[in-house]
Amino acid sequence: MLDAPKTLPSDPGELRETAEGLLDLVKAQALRIAKLEHQLAGHNRHRFGSKSESLDQLQLRLEEDETAAAQVAGEDVPDGDAEGQKAKPKRKPLPPELPRIDQVLTPGEACTCGGKLRTIAEDVTEELEYVPGRVRHCA
Repeated sequence: MLDAPKTLPSDPGELRETAEGLLDLVKAQALRIAKLEHQLAGHNRHRFGSKSESLDQLQLRLEEDETAAAQVAGEDVPDGDAEGQKAKPKRKPLPPELPRIDQVLTPGEACTCGGKLRTIAEDVTEELEYVPGRVRHCA
């Protein structure tokens, strides 16, 4: 960056060069100011703009990223069923050598209205629980 001289030269040639240098400096600073104002306006639109637009754009960007990742992995993108629901994520089953505790949850044996309860559906859930190590004294 060209610094302005502290005193003006007395020679007309040097004075002309100094003036041209100052004009170039003013043009460069004006361009930089315009660029920074444009960036600031973009940041303000992002920060204070309509939230629905930014959320829609974020959702589109995430979908594009998922599509690109699926293409790189060589997998087809799951479309979900006809009702628009997404396919359930699939994970590997837990190893069979892990100890299991079966727990059956029931609502009770009888209803307050006097009728008999019956099973409608059954859900099976496997959860992995971490139990920290224990210290025991062995004698």
